[in-house]
Amino acid sequence: MIKANFTITTDKAKLDLAMIHDFLSNESYWSKGIPFEKVKNAIDHSLNFGLFHLDHQVGFARVISDFSTIAYLGDVFILSDYRGQGLSKWLIEQVMNYPDLQGLRRWILLTRDAHGLYKQFGWKSIAHPEKFMEIHDPNIYESLSENKIS
Repeated sequence: MIKANFTITTDKAKLDLAMIHDFLSNESYWSKGIPFEKVKNAIDHSLNFGLFHLDHQVGFARVISDFSTIAYLGDVFILSDYRGQGLSKWLIEQVMNYPDLQGLRRWILLTRDAHGLYKQFGWKSIAHPEKFMEIHDPNIYESLSENKIS
């Protein structure tokens, strides 16, 4: 998957784990303070899409799936210096068209502010939110950090 000087790969060996961890831990609103080992473990057990400008990683998306019925899309980001170039749209297009992710019954994601991006690919608000349940601990990484100190 190539576009001008940009490429997208699912090859885990090419991912810049330090950059991904830095963004997720320090810049994202959804996983502030996440430990490096949690990021590495998540990547090890997911289908990952790394977006590169030449040899420098500038974006990322991660899919958790059984590759038959359901997929969760998460940790989608483009570094700030590369935003506004249509790269997030291209990244999501590649994720949604990935051969092993075709024919799934359900896709899910959580987003605070990128609804417009995902709507371009057929995403909608949950039709029956009353059917969904969750366990959510937004401060889990802080709790883990505090437990290590004591």
